[in-house]
Amino acid sequence: MEPLEGSFVGTTSSEEDDPFPSVKERRIPICIFFRNARLILKFDELGREIAQIALPAALALTADPIASLVDTAFIGRIGPVELAAVGVSIALFNQVSRIAIFPLVSVTTSFVAEEDTIRSVSSEAQESECLEACSIENAENKELIPQNESSDHLSESIQISSFKVSKFDQMPRRRHIPSASSALVIGSVLGLLQAIFLISAAKPLLNFMGVGSDSPMLTPAQQYLTLRSLGAPAVLLSLAMQGVFRGFKDTTTPLIATVAGDVTNIILDPLFIFVFHLGVSGAAIAHVISQYVISLILLWKLMQQIDLLPPSFKHLQFGRFLKNGFLLLMRVVAATFCVTLAASMAARLGPTSMAAFQVCLQVWLATSLLADGLAVAGQAILASAFAKKDYNKARETASRVLQVPDFF
Repeated sequence: MEPLEGSFVGTTSSEEDDPFPSVKERRIPICIFFRNARLILKFDELGREIAQIALPAALALTADPIASLVDTAFIGRIGPVELAAVGVSIALFNQVSRIAIFPLVSVTTSFVAEEDTIRSVSSEAQESECLEACSIENAENKELIPQNESSDHLSESIQISSFKVSKFDQMPRRRHIPSASSALVIGSVLGLLQAIFLISAAKPLLNFMGVGSDSPMLTPAQQYLTLRSLGAPAVLLSLAMQGVFRGFKDTTTPLIATVAGDVTNIILDPLFIFVFHLGVSGAAIAHVISQYVISLILLWKLMQQIDLLPPSFKHLQFGRFLKNGFLLLMRVVAATFCVTLAASMAARLGPTSMAAFQVCLQVWLATSLLADGLAVAGQAILASAFAKKDYNKARETASRVLQVPDFF
């Protein structure tokens, strides 16, 4: 009797390493949703790996919308006009940012996971060769040394070999990941371009969003958008670094940095808005400072793990990023266009309607990004599995991350 499709019972190593899906899965792709469905919530090795990546990633993704929700609460105390103005500015800022952010972060995560896995496999092979060479050297020394002197010399030889191995282990562990350096350069350049674009075209863009020249929302919206745009380089750079950490399957460090930045924002908001009486400008300044705090923390941690400067310009992978990020760019534009269009329509209805839309949007964002943590986990694990040619793990990971949201 043949085992059930997708079951581990009775499978051989050749079946597990088969790079191609079964005939049934090729003909009916929806079958992947039911592959090993009984293992959805099993806390096995794969389940633990997914949870260790997905939970911190989900918390980090929801931290910023929650902080924006707190911003909304503080700004709402100033008045509905200011709240509506900030809502239009945030919608416009997010539309421009996400066009660059999501393709950059997604591509960076995959590339870094692939390169880090290949580097780890190569490093393990080199260490194994070193240990083997030391063993051969010890054997040769034992044969050449006379019997009465062999014990002393052999002990000395073993100590020397042990020193070589320990020296190998103590070599600098900073990794050379070309895609990480490329992501940081691209993120910095895109951030600067975004800041210049939004600051120079703030008024026309707000007019296009439905905030006319005679609207009471125009002045506070322009103030908020101009000041918040100064933080665009930090936003894109920090998100590029988050993509690097996700590629390392480390989502805890971005979580800590994001929480630190958001706490800074929440503390500075009432200080700038109500104590210094800066209004919406104070809220924008607090947000910009929090973004630079996040970037500095991530940069400090990243410098301890990788060489940020590539050996030469040719090692940067701009072409690879542009090629793979273009299709993601089209998807992001399509996905975010609806929200931006809705904000534009709400702004045309007046400050009250726009203020209500801003509150509802922030509440929705704070709860809708939870599932993205699974996407981060799946992306990192899949890239690593394909780099190792572990196609069975890739299939199981794809099934698991697709099945968990459906279960809940």
